[in-house]
Amino acid sequence: MFEVIFLSIVQGITEFLPISSSAHLVLFSEYFNFSDASLTLDISLHLGSLLATVFYFKKNLFDLTSNKVLFFKIILSSLPVIFFGYLLVKFNLIDNLRNYKVIGWTTILFGILLYFSDLSKTNKTIKKDFKYSSAVYIGVFQILSLIPGVSRSGITITGARFQNFNRVDAAKISFLISIPALAAVSFFNIFSLYQDGDLNISILNLMGVSLSFIFSYLTIKYFLGFIKRFNLNIFVIYRIFLGSVILFFSYL
Repeated sequence: MFEVIFLSIVQGITEFLPISSSAHLVLFSEYFNFSDASLTLDISLHLGSLLATVFYFKKNLFDLTSNKVLFFKIILSSLPVIFFGYLLVKFNLIDNLRNYKVIGWTTILFGILLYFSDLSKTNKTIKKDFKYSSAVYIGVFQILSLIPGVSRSGITITGARFQNFNRVDAAKISFLISIPALAAVSFFNIFSLYQDGDLNISILNLMGVSLSFIFSYLTIKYFLGFIKRFNLNIFVIYRIFLGSVILFFSYL
């Protein structure tokens, strides 16, 4: 039970901060030798984050009368990462990227890229400036999130900041375009379980969904409040420190 609680908290916090949820989940699961780090738990954790995002942005998503164009832009922005993610899984390439050296280097390098993107001007908003071209541009950046350590939220915020969106709207764009990606991951994993004939749902899975939902929702809420007042340097520093520690032990 401790493993489920711990990984649910890690998923909920790191999915939406620019520090890479996959890197943290891989590292903690390997370091602590978590036996419950299974496909069903992975589904539960991502499903909780998906539901939290939908719930937080429900006004934007369900008011399709005035926001249907935004809805289509969100879908468009997510197509590249879904397509390339499918290719990685189909050709069994994803496991080749899950090693400590890759995680260490990407954690540092994309943290530095986040720093430079955060120096951009802050004069664009979703309402006025999130065009189809911006959606495609940020969607291409999101492809890089398939590499552990890059951070999906980090690279999409980076892409949005390079497009001169202000920090808050850059984060909102990142969260909104996470919805189709998280839905695709959840659907694919559920389909994999279906093919294996294993659709058993346990109390631990329900706990994983619930805790991931709670911590994802709180992270979205307080992260948006944080970046209204501060820049992203604290996350850049954390990434450089974490990546350096990972590389130190990787090259021993």
